[in-house]
Amino acid sequence: QQSIKHNKQYKMASSGSGYDLNPSTFSPDGRIFQVEYASKAVDNAGTALGIQCSDGIVVCVEKPKPTAISKMLVQHSMTSKRVHPVSQHCGLAFTGLASDARQLVNRAKEEAANYKDTYGSEIPPKILADRMSAYVHYFTLHGSLRPFGATTLIAGYDVDLKEHALYMVEPSGVAYQYHGCAAGKGRQSCKTELEKVLLSSQTSLESTTVSVTSQEAVKQLARMIQLLQEDSNNKDVELEMGWVCAESGWNFARVGTTIVDEALVWAKADIEAAEEEDDDEDDENDMEE
Repeated sequence: QQSIKHNKQYKMASSGSGYDLNPSTFSPDGRIFQVEYASKAVDNAGTALGIQCSDGIVVCVEKPKPTAISKMLVQHSMTSKRVHPVSQHCGLAFTGLASDARQLVNRAKEEAANYKDTYGSEIPPKILADRMSAYVHYFTLHGSLRPFGATTLIAGYDVDLKEHALYMVEPSGVAYQYHGCAAGKGRQSCKTELEKVLLSSQTSLESTTVSVTSQEAVKQLARMIQLLQEDSNNKDVELEMGWVCAESGWNFARVGTTIVDEALVWAKADIEAAEEEDDDEDDENDMEE
């Protein structure tokens, strides 16, 4: 009877029933279901990408076109933005629930302003990531709160150390520094593409520095999103990008629509050329057989 009772408890834990009423309750197998549900909300949202380049950081977010939501929606409204400057040298991009993420944007701006008021300098990206991860984690500790259904990518430049860095803060409150990262529904396939770009641009096998530039990264990120759109046959999405790099004077700024459109044109042409090469190779193999 005790064995049957234990098996029933484990089955209930694996389904989340009874253990997902608030984020402060652990299931018997050590899971916090509300945090997992928040992560699932991110996995169902548009893809967000970030890559550390030799001369800066580039972030990119896939989002629905305004016409896909409503034909009466005003285009380029601030509520539809997925990339936001936080301070002069730091900014963030997000995916997941936009209403949740806006609160994280406001919090990041407050943290940056408080740091500047206290220390008289711009907040370094590492400290911003630490403070944001602590804030997000706080919402997983109390029964009266719920986790944020959003993941944020923080890109910034440390003026004192003369270094640029990329961080990702997840709904659990975990934050890591990355050379390249991805979140959202296209996370797995984009991680593979990011690894290819980063590994192919390494100066040596032992080196962790990459030679890809910010301009090249914009094209590569556009190509990854374009591949996702073709696989899912979803055309009602658009790209939003931001960067902090030498070209922007190490100030975080949104990438201009002209540069993004040119990158998309290049991405489509590159994908078509790759498909033609594959078709030619298949024809040659058939002839040899």
